[in-house]
Amino acid sequence: MRPSAHALLGALTLILATPTSAAADGSVVGGKPVPISQSPWAVALSSHDRFGAERSGQFCGGVLVGRSTVVTAAHCLSKEVLGVPWRQVHDLRIVIGRDDLARGGGQEIKPAKVWVNPGYNSWTNEGDMAVLTLEKPVGNRPIAIAGSDDAAYRPGGAAEVYGWGDTTGEGSYASRLRAARVNVLQDSVCARAYPGSADGTYKAASMLCAGEPSGGRDACQGDSGGPLVAHGRLVGVVSWGTGCGQAGNPGVYTRASSMLPAVSAHGAG
Repeated sequence: MRPSAHALLGALTLILATPTSAAADGSVVGGKPVPISQSPWAVALSSHDRFGAERSGQFCGGVLVGRSTVVTAAHCLSKEVLGVPWRQVHDLRIVIGRDDLARGGGQEIKPAKVWVNPGYNSWTNEGDMAVLTLEKPVGNRPIAIAGSDDAAYRPGGAAEVYGWGDTTGEGSYASRLRAARVNVLQDSVCARAYPGSADGTYKAASMLCAGEPSGGRDACQGDSGGPLVAHGRLVGVVSWGTGCGQAGNPGVYTRASSMLPAVSAHGAG
């Protein structure tokens, strides 16, 4: 999620900003701290070389959908975010089982294979997905991806978005995993908010809209690639939106069901 007019620019602000510690009860905007033991499928993408040692070098989120398979947003692995092509980030790691990035614990695992959607459109933000295969399976419980007909996508239903990103929209990055409750919204709400501009274009077939009509609870910078969960299943991956928790500007997520073919083709289970 990003505050500027373009998805890539929001992630770029994470590079340019100096992360600060979040308040003890801060969170993904409008949320709360959650233990990683209750959400073991929430993972962080990190690079100490590119983002420093603070907060384990976290720059995006990801989701464990198989013992060796992680999904994230394509823009997280773009040159605009990383500063260099992702193949030149030699210490790219997936941090698993660590809810406090300022401390140790869990694992930092190198990806054996990275697939970034070649069809990703950085202007409309369509196809914002990537699949990473871990170099070894993990014992953490993955989360199932909700199929296209799953009731978890039903508008009005409650969902939670998870991440270690900005807790205020002003550059206060979390060190502990946070979650915020949002509602799945009608596609028409996002279509009106994002009809097609520099912000992006809402495409219902491959995107999902979630938030609160009055704002206040949302994903933010640094949460990109992280999970949106409803009914215990993955329904979305944090992708884009205007601002963080602003009324009239709901969050837009890559619809998880649209990722199933890529996970089947490029994941390892």
